[in-house]
Amino acid sequence: MSDPITHECGIALVRLLKPLSYYQEKYGTPLWGFTKLFLLMEKQHNRGQDGAGVACVKLDVPPGEPYMFRERCVKPNPLDKIFRTLLGSYNEKVQAGVIHPEFAETVHKHFDFGGELFMGHLRYGTSGGYNLSSCHPYFRRSSWPTRNLALCGNFNMTNTAELNDSLIAMGQHPIFATDTQALLEKIGFFLDEEHEDIYRFLRTRGLAGAEISRQISEDLDISRVIKRASAKWDGGYTLCGLIGNGDAFVARDPAGIRPCFYFQNDEVVAFASERAPLCTVFDLSVEQVKEVEPGHVVVIKKRGAVSSTPFRDPLPRASCSFERIYFSRGNDLDIYKERKALGARLADQVLKAVNHEWGDTVFGFVPNTAEVAYLGLVSELRTRRRDEVKKAILEASQQGKLTEALLDDLILRNWPRGEKVVSKDIKIRTFIGQESMRNQLASHVYDITYGSVKPTDNLVCVDDSIVRGTTLKRSILRILSRLNPKKIVVVSTAPQIRYPDCYGIDMSELGKFIAFEAAISLLKERGQTELMADVYEQCRDEVARGGVVNHVSKIYEPFTPEEISERITKLVWPKNIPWDGPIEILFQTVDNLHAALPEHKGDWYFTGNYPTPGGYRVVNQAYVNYYDRSEGRSY
Repeated sequence: MSDPITHECGIALVRLLKPLSYYQEKYGTPLWGFTKLFLLMEKQHNRGQDGAGVACVKLDVPPGEPYMFRERCVKPNPLDKIFRTLLGSYNEKVQAGVIHPEFAETVHKHFDFGGELFMGHLRYGTSGGYNLSSCHPYFRRSSWPTRNLALCGNFNMTNTAELNDSLIAMGQHPIFATDTQALLEKIGFFLDEEHEDIYRFLRTRGLAGAEISRQISEDLDISRVIKRASAKWDGGYTLCGLIGNGDAFVARDPAGIRPCFYFQNDEVVAFASERAPLCTVFDLSVEQVKEVEPGHVVVIKKRGAVSSTPFRDPLPRASCSFERIYFSRGNDLDIYKERKALGARLADQVLKAVNHEWGDTVFGFVPNTAEVAYLGLVSELRTRRRDEVKKAILEASQQGKLTEALLDDLILRNWPRGEKVVSKDIKIRTFIGQESMRNQLASHVYDITYGSVKPTDNLVCVDDSIVRGTTLKRSILRILSRLNPKKIVVVSTAPQIRYPDCYGIDMSELGKFIAFEAAISLLKERGQTELMADVYEQCRDEVARGGVVNHVSKIYEPFTPEEISERITKLVWPKNIPWDGPIEILFQTVDNLHAALPEHKGDWYFTGNYPTPGGYRVVNQAYVNYYDRSEGRSY
């Protein structure tokens, strides 16, 4: 993705099923679980760099001693800073003789994160700002262990205002901050009720205080809490929670929009947003890692029992396709194959764009996340070229015209040529205030391999997606033109991004999408601006009545995808460059997307088909905001 967008937080949860002494004896460290949490988070650092947070619960702590801990950071390299701080504290206590690593009980007693239950979060700031108060995990405190709640997640709710209204109706006084705060209070309310119901029942039996606390912990039904709390949730989410008594849960939305995977053996239960980190950190095969079922909550009780229970009726599967195209790490086996398939599906469009000039075309990719799709495209082109060569050789042989010169021409020439044409040089932060200086800096983020392309060559560059087009215009096309190719073709493995996301990706303002800008430009050019006003009124009415019709799709209906792509090419064409060759911007078709990702049907940003009612409210409100020139998110 050449256009930088923030997106997709990451989660990790580790529950040890043995005493700390077990891990000290077997693995040589009582910090085995703590280390595994760090590794799971480090292997998912692609999912969040605006902040990080961790939480820990210790089991069977005597009254009067703390048992639940949290550490958060929003400074640069937050994950590194958190673990350096915590390990620094641990090492100081070891040196002081307070902690003796060979005696696990001293770690459990004196190190805040010397517990059995860990949770971590990596944050990309799609809402709520970038300060510490917006950083997960959120914490709801109580003197009762079973009413303490730490919560984090990879999610976005489309109806936060409605959730806050429901809290007010319950008699609460919610702070209107983020959807995380709303969910924390919602779950906390029903956790309190669950606790109170059990407590009142036990009091009638005349149990002692310590026994009441133990029995509440045993009887606490977390799946029931989540089922009651989630009745009005609308969004995409993977939620992780720790309860002070040692229970934990992971809940996934009923459409499976946000990803979550887990692994369990007799030593540990571990969860992560992606499958590959679990495989790497715990040395697992792909088959050993399971997916959390959509609409299910996995509960780990303090005693170690693990259960998966449905808490919402299932919706049609709509797993986010952007996870597969760009967000998740490409070392997952299935994602690797899918990205190669996305690249291969571009072959027909690319060959047409370069007029089947096999020997006079150089293929490259930008950014680095597009490399696997590039490999898929080049592999498909080579397969096709091999078939052409085989056919030509057989025909020449049958006709008695097979000569050494012809063999040389077929075998040694006219094959697709791949080069490392573009590389990302450095990450330049736009701290400069003046617009002109920021643009000048941005134009130097990427660099080229000079001399890798001849003036007689077409240059095809694979990108994984094009959102706003600003990086293309300000940087990529400018530097590619310095290579002086015959033609530049930029091809996106993703279709045109036409509609906002509201489930965790920071793509919410219609006016910033280059595809939407192209459609509006065409409407104005062809004198169809009355359609824009009509859609505005229809969107307002749809929002007011809570309908589920996407009226924004009418903006695109007068035009073919090819017409939109042609106008995008004009809009991103750099000004004041000496090179005057042709540029063509190509996009994956939706049909080819579905063929490459048959199990991941979440495509609302391409098609406008949203998996929840809240999505339709967001898309219509986004157009109202655009028409009213009101900036900001529509949810």
